[in-house]
Amino acid sequence: MADENMIPQENEYQPDLMTLEDEDGNEITFEVIDALDHKGVHYLAVVEYVEDEEDLDEDAQLVILSVGEDADGEYLDVVEDDETLMEVGALFEKRLSDNFDIG
Repeated sequence: MADENMIPQENEYQPDLMTLEDEDGNEITFEVIDALDHKGVHYLAVVEYVEDEEDLDEDAQLVILSVGEDADGEYLDVVEDDETLMEVGALFEKRLSDNFDIG
């Protein structure tokens, strides 16, 4: 007889995580919370990942990364152009405001 409590949770949340190295060589794990295409470029919205919800920082910073490709494959880059950052940031803010407290 099958144990009904052993049914896997199909809708269980699994975060999309990536570990990146900062300019000082420190590894930081980020969670991808959204992605979009804008003017032919793919962008990711990420926040620093924390396992325990009690450790969540209400002032967590949204980081916007662009996805590029070269001869070695795909790479991520921080968006440094202020105009692009403002445009893409506004798009992410609009998309994420229903699910997150963005202030």
